[in-house]
Amino acid sequence: MPTDCISYQNSGYFSPLMNDYLNQKNELNPLYHRFPTLENFEDQIIEKKDNFNNENRIALVDALKKQYAGIEISDLTKQNIQLLNHPNTFTVTTGHQLNLFSGPLYFLYKIISTINLTSELKAKYPDYNFVPVYWMATEDHDFEEINYFSFKGKKFHWNRDSKGPVGRLSTEGLSDFLEIYALEIGSSINAKTIIKLFENSYLKHDSLADATRYLANELFGASGLVILDADDQNLKRSFIPYVKEELLRQSSFKAVTETIEKLKDYFVQVNPREINLFYIEDNLRERIILDNEIYKVNHTKIEFTESEILALLESNPEKFSPNVIMRPLYQEVILPNLCYIGGGGEIAYWLELKSFFASAKVTFPILLLRNSALLTTEKQNKKADKLNLSWSDLFSKQATLVNRITQKLSDFPIDFTEQKEALRKQFETLLELADHTDKSFLGAVKAQEVKQTKGLETLEKRLLIAQKRKYHDELQRIIDLQNELFPNQSLQERQANFSEFYLENGARLIPKIMKQLKPLEQNFNIVTF
Repeated sequence: MPTDCISYQNSGYFSPLMNDYLNQKNELNPLYHRFPTLENFEDQIIEKKDNFNNENRIALVDALKKQYAGIEISDLTKQNIQLLNHPNTFTVTTGHQLNLFSGPLYFLYKIISTINLTSELKAKYPDYNFVPVYWMATEDHDFEEINYFSFKGKKFHWNRDSKGPVGRLSTEGLSDFLEIYALEIGSSINAKTIIKLFENSYLKHDSLADATRYLANELFGASGLVILDADDQNLKRSFIPYVKEELLRQSSFKAVTETIEKLKDYFVQVNPREINLFYIEDNLRERIILDNEIYKVNHTKIEFTESEILALLESNPEKFSPNVIMRPLYQEVILPNLCYIGGGGEIAYWLELKSFFASAKVTFPILLLRNSALLTTEKQNKKADKLNLSWSDLFSKQATLVNRITQKLSDFPIDFTEQKEALRKQFETLLELADHTDKSFLGAVKAQEVKQTKGLETLEKRLLIAQKRKYHDELQRIIDLQNELFPNQSLQERQANFSEFYLENGARLIPKIMKQLKPLEQNFNIVTF
């Protein structure tokens, strides 16, 4: 069987919109700026260089230095932060929620894609510098989406109340969580490394933002990753003109609503609000609503006149938090960014934003679907070979796979197409005869045709069930293997935490994945340990 990849389009796990984007369908061309090829970055660099306010670099570097204070960082990360001062330095960015202990595996793949792309860009364009950035989603308030991770099929939850931006959330109480988790992973050398990493990340840092920064830096700092928390007063000061425009004219709503019309044949990922901003405090993040010329904070008694809210924006820009529509614009205003790397859902909502960026006169980034991977073992690969399974087979939905293999194993076809066609022809003759007699006979013939066709279909299904019983043992081995690789009949990368694989592979885990993933190739990678 092939050992390294299957195309995204053939994997069966990507939406029609993503497949059409990857295939560069003409109808989608107006929704993105440049398709992600190495050659297209040349024009992207030139445009971003001409269109980026280099004064924003000062606030960016200052914020990063403050955020990294007290953290031991690699020389490469230090160098990358300093390089951001220079007008020939650009970023490649991925963003992710502050999932507990990194959450599902694809957190790793996002960052690896980002790091690897900067390496490819440097090789192609040596006169420029490229910095990989992880944008922490510190202002999100959906705690229920991030307060757990899965290890060997078990979910470990951090149960506590949370309101407001999760980045400011205290890590208090995670020592009890660790005690339970530590019992599960054992006492091997790799297990002790995992426990120590969790302790140093979450028990020695007061906020979830600081803990996540430490964790990501430990995993990827040696590769020069720069980790940014944009919940920062000075960074938001750079964004004041765009927030003011949103408050006064609601430009994003108009532009995005028009774009969504062009996506009517697809599932729409996000719908804009009239004002795409939140009001934010330590324990509060609620929508700003304009009601009869008064700006109200949803679910509170806080309200402002126009002059009051504009004065607040000037004095305290950190109290305004962009939502999913405005956050990408904020990112591209404060970062000299060339490319955003995200999952299918993220790229889908970015495709709604190009006209909004044009109205804001901000360069729209190249959009790159992050790498996806399936981690396997030699033992699992040998099982697949023994069972004559291809990766295409294993990526199939389980019911489809079982039916297909049953058909393949059977020594006769489980297909009554010929019989159904013969039946249709017989009734065709009867229907011609019925046309020359009483209408009641015509109805009886049609009813009998439906009944007998359904009878054949029922027999066909029962024959398939009988053959499944006959080949039960072999089919069960196939099901067991697929369940190992696709837990809960879903992608491994969306279910399992990296610690499950670190436990078996130790420090070689990330370097091996990093070596195999190629960000500009549209393939779902199979990484074998």
